[in-house]
Amino acid sequence: MTKGRPVDVLKKGRHALLLIALILLSACNSETVESQKKVANEPVSAPDFELVSLQGETIRLSALRGKVVVLNFWATWCPPCREEVPSMQQLHQVMADSEFVMLAVNIEQDGRETVPVFLEKNPVDFTILFDEAGKVRKAYGVAKYPETFIIDPQGRIVEKVIGGINWSQPRVVEFMRRLLPQTSD
Repeated sequence: MTKGRPVDVLKKGRHALLLIALILLSACNSETVESQKKVANEPVSAPDFELVSLQGETIRLSALRGKVVVLNFWATWCPPCREEVPSMQQLHQVMADSEFVMLAVNIEQDGRETVPVFLEKNPVDFTILFDEAGKVRKAYGVAKYPETFIIDPQGRIVEKVIGGINWSQPRVVEFMRRLLPQTSD
């Protein structure tokens, strides 16, 4: 075994820290809106689930049939997740008078402790859910954060977005409005 000079040891340590940081950052991806893609040629049924909200209310996806649902998987440690929260709040407010629901599923095991601290600086009034066990995340095949599924009123996934985007963009708002159930006057 050869001994390295102190400078070599420091360089190796820095390289190891850089590698660890890259691995952690690759877990939360910050792709653009161009990363949107169809889940399949035909929409697929969204897996049903039941999770508890920040307020202690049990939310079941199937109970939201008839509404457009934005299902976002996120974590407080993920920079693109944190960055898109204000635009999610804006979209939620713009769509407030329609059959639209914003669900943000926190995937952290300690989310019940970290989310309230995050919300002190970033208040929202859309629904935050907790998936500490990761069952819903796994059912949706979520691998990067944020990852978002757009679910139509029939309960089908019609769009999947990987990475953070500006949810308040006019084209995103228009897309959501086109999905809304048509009412007959």
